[in-house]
Amino acid sequence: MKLFSYSSCSTCRRAIKWLNNNEIAFELIDLLKSPPSKEMLVSASELYGDRKYLLNTSGVIYRSIGSDVVKKMTDNELFDQLCMEPRLIKRPFLYKSSKCFLVGFKEEKWAEKLL
Repeated sequence: MKLFSYSSCSTCRRAIKWLNNNEIAFELIDLLKSPPSKEMLVSASELYGDRKYLLNTSGVIYRSIGSDVVKKMTDNELFDQLCMEPRLIKRPFLYKSSKCFLVGFKEEKWAEKLL
C-alpha cells in the first residue's frame, strides 16, 4: 500500500496514526515530491465515479484557480493539472490496488476497506 501524504496536513497525520495503531503496513510517500501517477488518479476517479472526489477544494491552489475554471477543464486537463500541482489532490491519497483507493480520511470507510 502507498500512502501519499503531506507532512503539514493534520488529516494525513490522523490517517498515519490510525494505520499504525491498526498495524497496517504502508509506504509513506511525500505527495509534493512524488505525486500519484496520472494513471492512478484516473483509476481512482473512475472508481469513485466522479473526478470531484479527488480535489482538495478547501486548498489555496484550488481557490486561486477557481471552481468555475476547474469545472470547465477536460478530464485530461484536470489530471495533468493534478500531476503538476499535487496540492490540488485531496489528501491523504491511499493506493492499495487498482480497485482500492481511499481519498481523504474517514475512519469508518478506512476500517471497512482495510480491516
